[in-house]
Amino acid sequence: MPSTVPPTAMSPIDTRYAHIIAIAVPVLLANLAMPLQSVIDTAIVGNMHDAAKLAGMGLAIQLLSLLLVSFNFLQYASSGLSAQALGQLAENNHAPSGHSENNPQMQSPLLSILQRALLLALAIGAVLLLAKPWLIDYGLQALSANPESGLAAKTYLDVRFWGVIAELMNFAFIGWFAGQGKTRYMLYQQGFIAILNIILTLFFVYGMQMGIAGVALGTTIAFWSGVVLALWLSRRHLQLTWTALFAVDSQHFAKEKMLRLLSLNKDIFIRTLVLTLSFAWVTRLSAQSGDLVLAANAILLQVLSISAFALDGVAVSAETLTGQAAGRRDWPRFSIIVKRTGIVSYGLALGLSIIWWLSMPTYLQLMTNIEPVLELTMAYKGYAILLPVIGVGAYWLDGIFFGLTAGRVIRNAALIWAVIFFPLSWMLYQQWGMTGIWLSVWSILLLRMLVLSGFLYHAHAKGGYETLQPSL
Repeated sequence: MPSTVPPTAMSPIDTRYAHIIAIAVPVLLANLAMPLQSVIDTAIVGNMHDAAKLAGMGLAIQLLSLLLVSFNFLQYASSGLSAQALGQLAENNHAPSGHSENNPQMQSPLLSILQRALLLALAIGAVLLLAKPWLIDYGLQALSANPESGLAAKTYLDVRFWGVIAELMNFAFIGWFAGQGKTRYMLYQQGFIAILNIILTLFFVYGMQMGIAGVALGTTIAFWSGVVLALWLSRRHLQLTWTALFAVDSQHFAKEKMLRLLSLNKDIFIRTLVLTLSFAWVTRLSAQSGDLVLAANAILLQVLSISAFALDGVAVSAETLTGQAAGRRDWPRFSIIVKRTGIVSYGLALGLSIIWWLSMPTYLQLMTNIEPVLELTMAYKGYAILLPVIGVGAYWLDGIFFGLTAGRVIRNAALIWAVIFFPLSWMLYQQWGMTGIWLSVWSILLLRMLVLSGFLYHAHAKGGYETLQPSL
């Protein structure tokens, strides 16, 4: 069993509540900028007096999520690897974790982690772009799109697909910044993308009268602009020239390093694919219930998106700090981080549910002026209000396991809960219709929490948390 690092060997990891919150707040704000883009897009379409277009937007966002979020291992792998790299470098050099500036020994591995992730994002994005016609057509068929809503979704996706490479690169930058605790840079990048997206979308829709295609164009341009800003922030963070930023050190692209990255990415990909397929299944059930249900759920599920990204702020704190503790093999501090990030996570979740309870009527009226859709969302708003409290455990535990880069455990947990979820969801839908759909959404979140907590408890009871972590 690896030995515990003596507290005097190096500067200790800061486990104070204030430090956890200090990491989480910029991430929370930066993360809220991401779902805000979908919320703005949905709200603009939701006020076009056409339920089919709103339903089509819901289909398009879900299909794009299925394709892109399946590859958000680029974020989680970059975050876990960069956090552990800092922890290892701090252990080797007795340097405070998180200080990479002006230190060439730290710049090289951190830069290579980013370069590998961006290269992988470029390759995956290029394949998706080449396969665009087939992915859109077969994807909408799989989601049971009706003719009118399917046409609206296709119009949106035909434009939005030109930004898939930028969106995948965005995952890599977010994870890389987060793993090093550079959450300010996340905030700058995501805030810039969100503000530019709002400005461009309003211009294209109302100024150029481009309709739903204008909504997609504004988002696409904003993401590519965000990549340029993130490259500049990365160069500034590492104190490198533009030439050095793109210079490749062959030793960091050696076979064993690439195999480890691909192995971790493979496991996280399987986990994320299972997760996105489960939400795609929920969307399919909504589509089978008609455009009215699909449109209503497109609005209500934005609550889940916003809440998840907010709660992910504390999950990133957990991921960053547990990753650094794992890199040092400092398991006592790891245990403290697990407990304290859990307390902060559940406190935030309760606060979010209270905020949604107070603001939900106003939110729904802003999102749509289609009366039947508004009435249906009001009837089911209680299920959405409770989403933060229901889902917080899943997001918090995700952060801990990603910090450990425990890809195998993450994958196995997803396969276990998926075996339970899909037949359970079908029974709930057959029995209670739209209520069953919302119970299915809750079950995704609760099953993830229960299975992951089982793995964590078992490791703690049997051999220590290090048994979850692959060899570095």
